Amino acid sequence: MLAFYKEEKFKETPIGKIPEDWKAVKLGDAVIDIYYGITAKAVEHRTNLRMLRTTDIKDYHVDWSSLPFCKITEKRSKISKYLLRKGDLIVARAGTTGVSVLVEKDFDDVIFGSYLIKIRLKNSIFPKFVHYFFQSRFYWNHIVSSQAGSTLKNISLPILKSLRIPLPPLEEQKAIAHILSTIDEAIQKTNEIIEKIKRLKKGLMQELLTKGIGHKEFKDTEIGRIPEEWEIVRFSSLVDFKNGINFEGSLKGERGILTVDVLNMYGEGIFLDLSKLYRVNTSVDSKYLLKKGDILIVRSSLKPEGVGWATLFNGHNDPVTFCGFLIRARLKGSLGRKVLPEFLTYFLRSEIARRELISHSGRVAITNVSQTILKSIRIPLPSTEEQKRIVEVLLTTDKRLEVERKKKEKLERIKKALMNLLLTGKIRIKVKENA
Repeated sequence: MLAFYKEEKFKETPIGKIPEDWKAVKLGDAVIDIYYGITAKAVEHRTNLRMLRTTDIKDYHVDWSSLPFCKITEKRSKISKYLLRKGDLIVARAGTTGVSVLVEKDFDDVIFGSYLIKIRLKNSIFPKFVHYFFQSRFYWNHIVSSQAGSTLKNISLPILKSLRIPLPPLEEQKAIAHILSTIDEAIQKTNEIIEKIKRLKKGLMQELLTKGIGHKEFKDTEIGRIPEEWEIVRFSSLVDFKNGINFEGSLKGERGILTVDVLNMYGEGIFLDLSKLYRVNTSVDSKYLLKKGDILIVRSSLKPEGVGWATLFNGHNDPVTFCGFLIRARLKGSLGRKVLPEFLTYFLRSEIARRELISHSGRVAITNVSQTILKSIRIPLPSTEEQKRIVEVLLTTDKRLEVERKKKEKLERIKKALMNLLLTGKIRIKVKENA
């Protein structure tokens, strides 16, 4: 049974105030061993060994089943010291510098690569407590300060050894780790729900945007098999296109007109997130102002998968414009009035449309898309009533995703707040035996 109380008695240490009965120790004095990994290379054929790399550590976790097979490329008489064991802390010294993972079981066939550091702690220190300390702002402040003036952006054994750690009594370390791991489990379950809904949405989009709802007769077309009743039209017959404005960096700030940039475009939901727009301190011609129902499309992106991504503008109280890396598509004419902008946005995000986009670009990996390419994309067109039903299903799925994302964000805020309190001893835990 755990009981919480507010600590009143603190002492000054090199890492700040901590409770009087805690210690502040250097990591180098808290380890049994600490050393770099072994040089090896990933291979496609099956070997007796798999390798943990820096890129395999994501959000302080590893998908152990996805590690590649490897071949040792340096001469070593023994590799047993490079096998991962329960309680090992592994830290990336380059690449995703400073990110770590706790090994929670013994592996007889997994080594760690040379861009990683292995830490084996003394028995008086609970590894999972240090694992959470390595996620805290106190740890990251140390790592960031060690990078000052460095162009290599990596960390060494001396940097890690000099890290100071606050150490409560062992039982309190375990209690703190238990509380934080309980929140982590809730975050992980929420992640699993999010991924499940994403898979469901992907399947629904594929089904609804190719087969529709309730159809029994289909026809073969240039974009695949679709319901007999549907039309196929060119994107250019539905919308007018306009490229955005290239603003000088000096004009950007907190004053002026709200402006949509590429970074605002990549939300999971189809509607544009207007909470993080910057302003441009200049006058803008009305023809560059957005109207509710306008679709924005990424014209240029550093990543090929970002090009052509579509997001729907759902209106705003203030005038809003868009930057030169985006193209606006605005519905036009009698045919455009038969199309719901929500349906069109979902279709532009579908695998069918993405394949069309890439095929018209003439190459697999694209970083730019032009109005000419967009105009030629073929759009399947159900009746307006069926579009509404399709949109309703997909919007409901997006709302479920949003609920779970907000739940995850709340859990992450709780975890961060608890880490700040528990890892500094401002809030203490008494471990009581059950009566």
